[in-house]
Amino acid sequence: MLPSDLRPLKIEEENLIRIGPKIDGGYVIDKRVIQYIETIISCGLNDNWDFEKHFLKFKPNINIIAYDHTVNSSFWLQRFAKDILHFFLLKKLRLRKIVSIFKFFEYKFFFRGNRIHYKLKVGNVENKDKEITINKIFNNKQNVLLKIDIEYDEYKILESIIENSKKINCLLIEFHGIAKNIEKIRNFIKDNKLLKLIHIHGNNYFGLDKDGLPGALELTFVNIAKININSEKNTYFYPMNGIDYPNVKRHKDVKLTFTD
Repeated sequence: MLPSDLRPLKIEEENLIRIGPKIDGGYVIDKRVIQYIETIISCGLNDNWDFEKHFLKFKPNINIIAYDHTVNSSFWLQRFAKDILHFFLLKKLRLRKIVSIFKFFEYKFFFRGNRIHYKLKVGNVENKDKEITINKIFNNKQNVLLKIDIEYDEYKILESIIENSKKINCLLIEFHGIAKNIEKIRNFIKDNKLLKLIHIHGNNYFGLDKDGLPGALELTFVNIAKININSEKNTYFYPMNGIDYPNVKRHKDVKLTFTD
């Protein structure tokens, strides 16, 4: 059971849309904020840019900047070797693996022009060759959709996100290790004066702990200076039918309950 301050604020359901696939990589946002977004900044890329690709249908010329130090030559070589092995071993998945084998070429085609991938780690230390801070990323940036999935390092940059909240129109962030870090998440929500929580989803990949808490949560925030939001908590059930889907199809989605 989650504390009541993780229950999102009330948003009319017709204003919520899903961008990205109906599996891991898809996120729910308030469609009213799309018109204000000039740049998508994605911290954490791996081999999934489906959200960014789908967003181009709404704004074809939007700037996209991704940061992920793990997606390098070694990453693609290891992925290619794994896909080739699976192609020969898993006959039922051969068609899917053929597509997967050519993922590198899709990556090269997608990240070009005003769509850029930097092989840098996002953290709280500035090192031009290895690591970059949120403050540096947001230098001369405005009207940003910030998407974060950086495997526990999100807790290192929460203060910097709040400092730059005027520049952020929409924040999508995945929190990991919920049971251990729940107070950090609660404080982040409380300390945010501009960015307010409008949607929550439990990532079913990590399962539930002994207290019924998911291993990871996907949260959506919007800037209330751009979008008028009721201060009342909503009464929706999570996951929401028709808009939320399990990150991993072979497992049931995570049903979230709150203390209120």
